[in-house]
Amino acid sequence: MFADIAVQHWAFAVYVIGAICICLIMIGLAALLGGRAYGRAKNKPFESGVDSVGNARLRFSAKFYLVAMFFVIFDVEALYLFAWSVSVRESGWVGFIEATIFITLLLVGLIYLWRIGALDWAPKKRVLTDKKPD
Repeated sequence: MFADIAVQHWAFAVYVIGAICICLIMIGLAALLGGRAYGRAKNKPFESGVDSVGNARLRFSAKFYLVAMFFVIFDVEALYLFAWSVSVRESGWVGFIEATIFITLLLVGLIYLWRIGALDWAPKKRVLTDKKPD
C-alpha cells in the first residue's frame, strides 16, 4: 500500500525533501557566516532608527479600526472585480450588469459612510452662536 502511494506521489516527496534541505542549508549558512556582535545595546528595542520611549501599550482611537475595516471591505471589492475582469468575455452582458449592480451598491455604501461622518478624521468644530445670555 505504501509503495503504491510512493509511486504515485514521488514528485511531491522530492519537492518536500528538497524544500526541507534548502531551509536547513540556509539556516546552517546563516549560523556559520552570520555576524557575531555582542554589546549592551544589541538586545535593546529599536524601531526605524529611533530609540523606543514609553510603553508599547497605546490606546488607539476606534477610527483606526474603522478605517481598517473599510480597507478590507473595499479591498475585497477589488478582488471580486479583478476576478470578474478576467472572465468578462465569458460572462457577457449579464456579468456586466451584475458587476454594475455590485459597484453601485458599494458606491451607495461609501456615500452613506461619507454622509454619516465615518470617514472624517478630525473632530467636529463647535459652532459658536452669538446669543446673549438673558
